[in-house]
Amino acid sequence: MAIPVDPTEEPRIYQQTLLQEGLRDLLENGKLVDCVLKVKGRELPCHGLVLAACSPYFRARLLAEAGPGQGPRRELVLDDEELEPDLVEALLRYLYSSELPLSDANVKEVLAAASLLQIPSVFTVCVSFLHQRLGLSNCLAVFRLGLMLDCPRLAVAARDLACEHFPLVSKDPDFLGLSAAELTAIISSDSLNVEREELVFEAVMAWASSQAAPAQALAQLLGCVRFLLMPRDYLERQVRAYPLLSSSPELLQKIQQVRDAHRREEGGEQEKEAKKTPAKEEQAPSPGNQEAKEEQPPSLLNKTPRFGMFVKDLIFMINDEATVAYDPTTNECYFASVSSKVPKNHSSVVTKQNQVFVAGGLYYDDSSKENPLHSYFLQFDPLDSDWLGMPALPSPRCLFGLGEADNAVYVIGGKEVNEEEKTLDTVMCYDRHTFKWGESDPLPYEVYGHSVVSHNERVYVIGGKGKDKKCLNRVLVYNPQRFEWRELAPMKIARSLFGAAVYRDKIWVATGVTDSGLTGSIEVYDIAANEWEEMAEFPQERSSLSLVTLSKCLYAIGGFTMVQTESGDFVPTEINDIWKYNDDKKEWFGILREIPYASTATFLPVRLNILRMSKL
Repeated sequence: MAIPVDPTEEPRIYQQTLLQEGLRDLLENGKLVDCVLKVKGRELPCHGLVLAACSPYFRARLLAEAGPGQGPRRELVLDDEELEPDLVEALLRYLYSSELPLSDANVKEVLAAASLLQIPSVFTVCVSFLHQRLGLSNCLAVFRLGLMLDCPRLAVAARDLACEHFPLVSKDPDFLGLSAAELTAIISSDSLNVEREELVFEAVMAWASSQAAPAQALAQLLGCVRFLLMPRDYLERQVRAYPLLSSSPELLQKIQQVRDAHRREEGGEQEKEAKKTPAKEEQAPSPGNQEAKEEQPPSLLNKTPRFGMFVKDLIFMINDEATVAYDPTTNECYFASVSSKVPKNHSSVVTKQNQVFVAGGLYYDDSSKENPLHSYFLQFDPLDSDWLGMPALPSPRCLFGLGEADNAVYVIGGKEVNEEEKTLDTVMCYDRHTFKWGESDPLPYEVYGHSVVSHNERVYVIGGKGKDKKCLNRVLVYNPQRFEWRELAPMKIARSLFGAAVYRDKIWVATGVTDSGLTGSIEVYDIAANEWEEMAEFPQERSSLSLVTLSKCLYAIGGFTMVQTESGDFVPTEINDIWKYNDDKKEWFGILREIPYASTATFLPVRLNILRMSKL
């Protein structure tokens, strides 16, 4: 569809097009040519007026050489500059046609030539080209190029990308080729996406180890490392042990200043505790201490957390309206994303790499004639806080389980979404590297309403209902390396629609539906011993309870229970509360009676940066 043109702009665009086509026709036919560019013996005829209009460099030379004695064609020799004839010819043709054949191979040369010859339009086109192709593989090279050409737009964009992915970028061989000033520009940034300052220090030391004379540059770089954000034990045992530091009195002195600052902070904490007792006469700081404090370099005392240090363990609540992250330690919620793309009936899974996937729902694909029905498959993008559409699940189903192992996501069992509602034993496998779906090894039996957990590259399928609609106590484990399912010890109680999670290397299952009704029973499976053990019951009988392991704690969230109405009937009612398990007392205690945004949601343990989200 053509973009509509503003009627007031149409005459100007028409005139520009007419002028450009006319100039190109004059050049191609050698008419009114009054200037020749000479590049390493090669002559390129052109029009001086065009050069002067497009480049301050050419305008200055043409005006300087204008005057009596000039022939019909003025010659501009460019042999003194490091320019190739083909490159200059390409730039010249761009001035007449606005066409410039850019590629990853030549863009840097074109950009350098445009900067040298002062052609702003070419410079802008090259910067936009590099900006669009900016990635982890070239961000350091583009950053250096932006600094060299004094292009802030390019340098800042490349530096921001390097800061965002610093743990990966610091392993790139180009990282060791940065100058001290270039590296300083990166590691001095507050936006560095690192969870621990130790990563910054280790990257600096790796860079210094590759340099010929690193002592002076290292002193400058260490001023950008925020040592006070490191644990004191790491500072004492690891930092001082580096040979480059231990052999330099100047660097050791800097480290000693940081150690002293640590001690003063600890002393300050003790002083605060002392002030809680009856007040004593305050003593003024001694001149010696005051002088030492003033001598501390401000850079070494920088305690401002990096951007990546705001990453926290959160409970991700996903429903069809919004995606919200809940911090149980502070009882705060953060808005992550609108969930208009997420289907109401879905399952979710989080991988070891903290990738969040959602599958479920149903939609009709006109382009697929053989199998037009598909289920949604989405991935959460934590950088943009949005759900991305991934290749659709080709076998739509409901009441299935999701698991992950070996860079793959498994959709296991469930029921067909059609009139037959056939119970399935099939397993679909999504390869996270190739972004493709395929069929995996089927289950030994049909099942739906079961739970799936993943642990140590294994996928466990627990309980559920068979095709006869009877609850199962069977347990299976899948080994992706051997492509086989293996039967494990069965649960003591057959159940479906229950909560399951791995906690302290054991599989916990809680509540659910049995053939006789709801249950509040809890069982724990010892993976090493292949045995089940009964635990204290959950305080209330429920179905569809969610178990989440977060920061070495076990939480139980939501579910459905039977509530008596005023008429005396019992109806299933959704509960949106949160419970936490106490290991010492072996019991559950409630921490929140009702959490907003939890209705109809699935729950996952994730690590996200709270600065990317809005506090609710």
